[in-house]
Amino acid sequence: MKRINLISSPRNLSTALMYSFAQRTNTKVVDEPLYAHYLAQTNIQHPGREAVLQSQSQNAQRVLEDVIFGEYEAAILFIKNMTSHVALLDVGFLENLTNIIYIRNPKQIIASYAKVVSDPIRATEIGTIEQYNLFQQLKAKGKAPIVFDSGELLKNPIVALKKLCAACEIPFEAAMLSWKAGGIPEDGIWAKYWYSNVHQSTGFKKQKTSDRILPEALEPLYQELKPYYEEMYAQSIRV
Repeated sequence: MKRINLISSPRNLSTALMYSFAQRTNTKVVDEPLYAHYLAQTNIQHPGREAVLQSQSQNAQRVLEDVIFGEYEAAILFIKNMTSHVALLDVGFLENLTNIIYIRNPKQIIASYAKVVSDPIRATEIGTIEQYNLFQQLKAKGKAPIVFDSGELLKNPIVALKKLCAACEIPFEAAMLSWKAGGIPEDGIWAKYWYSNVHQSTGFKKQKTSDRILPEALEPLYQELKPYYEEMYAQSIRV
């Protein structure tokens, strides 16, 4: 079974990419299986926190065994993970997956994230440095992940998806370019807090939130993350 593991920053069209893979034949998608573990370990206050904690196992080893490396009838498993969730674990398990480090300009991420999370935003929640570290660790072990930028995806979805599929060693399917408006059964219970934009979408299009102004107080956070993003972007798939 081909197990494709998306390691995404937040507010990055990661749900749209999950929806895209859900349109494929013989493909199963899983939405953030480590979210409850992350909330339990960090005590971060996210919208719908208690519901998330009750909806999933908080035991990371059980999630790895039952979900990420579980048995499925489909030939392809697409796992949408957030970088902050993965970074809490011993990352040795990643060596047995096809990993995609899914990046976005941190200026856009921070501006969007600030509209949903009221607590002070930490660099670890954005995940850019953690993505960079994971990339370096896997590369050093001869398991260099694919680097994919949502900005490149939006420039030309068909070309970007074809290149992504080629990098994952799976055939491209035109069905990946669109989906019906609304949610999918695989959505996590947190969808009502985070997925309003993708639920209104039917394909990959630039969101209005992409042009949000970065609050001045968050400029230092952006400057901290910018060089890590730029180095990864230099190694990403281009259209």
